Amino acid sequence: MINVTRKFKNFGPLEILVLSSITYVVVMLIWTASTRSEVLQKANDIKYNHKSVINFINDQVNICSSNEKALTSWGEKCNAVWTSDKIVSYVLSNIELKNPYSIEKPLIQTSQDPRIQAEGKAGQSTDKGIIFVSSNNFESEAGSEWVVGTCVKSPCVAAGNNELVSLYR
Repeated sequence: MINVTRKFKNFGPLEILVLSSITYVVVMLIWTASTRSEVLQKANDIKYNHKSVINFINDQVNICSSNEKALTSWGEKCNAVWTSDKIVSYVLSNIELKNPYSIEKPLIQTSQDPRIQAEGKAGQSTDKGIIFVSSNNFESEAGSEWVVGTCVKSPCVAAGNNELVSLYR
């Protein structure tokens, strides 16, 4: 018969620490592997939202390029300044955006600097999944820039974890 007490007699704090560390690493690897598909699906949903907004605005730019006397989908003249708040309101009410994180805030918002919001620079936290657009209006001059960005996954500042696009008229 095996003497169990003799085997555990020399089992001290260092052995407990090593065993608990190994257990922790194995559990974290299993958890990461089992939740990876959910994380990827949420990231894909966020990228889909971002692409939908970009495509919509680009379509409006293209329509207005060919007919400057027309109206945008949200009711502003093509050859005038486009109001950020009107664009955001129109997108929220007319484009179906997927909400991967059950976010209680609107999924598209204006921001002073969408780059900082999407990347979370300077210790500023950001919400994953929210699309940030320039709070500056989209000017009517050719070459006017309007920035759209979102954080896809944490940490937002890491390469590939955010989407930033500049739109031009």
